[in-house]
Amino acid sequence: MRASGVLMHLSSLPSPYGIGTMGRAAREFVDFLAAAGQRYWQILPICPTSYGDSPYQSFSTFAGNPYLIDLDLLAADGLLQREEYADIDWESTPDRVNYGALYRKRWEVLRKACGRLLQAPPAAYADFCAENAFWLPDYALFMALKDEHGGCAWTQWEPALRRRDPAALDAARTRCAGAIGFWQAVQYLFFAQWRALKHYANQKGVFIIGDLPIYVAADSVDVWSAPEAFQLGPDLLPTEVAGCPPDGFSATGQLWGNPLYNWDAMARNDYAWWVRRIRVLCSTYDVLRIDHFRGFAGYYAIPYGSTDACNGRWRTGPGIALFRAVENALGKRDIIAEDLGFLTDDVRELLRESGYPGMKVLEFAFDSRDGGDYLPHTYTRHCVVYTGTHDNEPVNGWFDTAPAADTRKAVDYLKLTREEGYHWGMMRAAWASVADLAIVQAQDLLGLGHEARMNVPSTLGTNWCWRVLSGAFDDALARKVRHHMELYGRLN
Repeated sequence: MRASGVLMHLSSLPSPYGIGTMGRAAREFVDFLAAAGQRYWQILPICPTSYGDSPYQSFSTFAGNPYLIDLDLLAADGLLQREEYADIDWESTPDRVNYGALYRKRWEVLRKACGRLLQAPPAAYADFCAENAFWLPDYALFMALKDEHGGCAWTQWEPALRRRDPAALDAARTRCAGAIGFWQAVQYLFFAQWRALKHYANQKGVFIIGDLPIYVAADSVDVWSAPEAFQLGPDLLPTEVAGCPPDGFSATGQLWGNPLYNWDAMARNDYAWWVRRIRVLCSTYDVLRIDHFRGFAGYYAIPYGSTDACNGRWRTGPGIALFRAVENALGKRDIIAEDLGFLTDDVRELLRESGYPGMKVLEFAFDSRDGGDYLPHTYTRHCVVYTGTHDNEPVNGWFDTAPAADTRKAVDYLKLTREEGYHWGMMRAAWASVADLAIVQAQDLLGLGHEARMNVPSTLGTNWCWRVLSGAFDDALARKVRHHMELYGRLN
């Protein structure tokens, strides 16, 4: 079925409280998508952000990001008084998130709400804790211990806690009981709001595409609680870390720093860690995008301690055995493979064997720095086409920053005009293509440029901050988009 959607993270929604949340603005955006004939809302990972504020570097693969909890909804539930949060200076601007201010000020507000929740917890709270017992207690203890240690990484804790000595963990659970209760309550509040938002979207005929980052952060409960699943040395530090080799966009490559998986150990228990992870995320979202799919065929390993990615080497990944284990355990699920980057025959064969649709990026079709098989006349139906992803410029930003010869090729191939707008012409090409699913960035719908870019890979300090202004997604824009959906057979 031909369909379309919009890529925009929850954090990018308008809000008077510093960051987009799961409240009223999220529902208004769902209403816009439904009116515009969109079937999908694609978001970034909703897990807690850690160093660098990236949703791809999280303290937990299963937890939700407390910053995204809507404060007005907590007030409506009687867990906050409006004066406890409405007059706080969140030190942000309407178009930018200030993560430093959130880190300094959000937790005090959430502690008040969680304190009231725990005074008389509803039955649903005990049910939530029981249903998530496979990850929630470890996560809450991990976060409580991070608080106790001033936020430092678990690899800097005392040896007994680093190595999860049972006696040390028991003592910590007693000592940190109050903090553990808070971190569990925060997750209950997050997922109560998430389930309500997802239900609202589904009732409107809008389905959510979520994201599974291939790697987890080194400073995460995932690594601390299951070190045997990762390539760690006797000191529990990585032996090699993840990244990407040098390419047209970066002469020194990308040094992500995530620990690599111990695929041999994972194979011995039929990839149970991955089966559980994909099961949970497939129930969290309607469709799951698996990030960096090529890393399952072969992954780039960089010696731990390197200052760039130049000295890495390719190693063989688990291949189709992992995805067969997932399908045997879970059946067929709606999954998209992010098969971008340095593609080789083994990656193409893995995509074919998996049966998942891969991705096409229109900006890459014309960019000489990242050539690939992305021109629309090469597509098959079984794929997802994007104007650009969260790691790319919005279309107008790409035209301002790409080599002139590349932009001239795009204009000539797509017959773009200034009158229509290059961003509309690029979106029109995606919608008109044979791809079953077409996704455009919210920034492209709004005609924004470089100033609205979400992420520049391998940089820190200015990413993940963009927010849309209130009222930008209006009825006129919905009607215009809906007309294009009718024209190109993608109407929801």
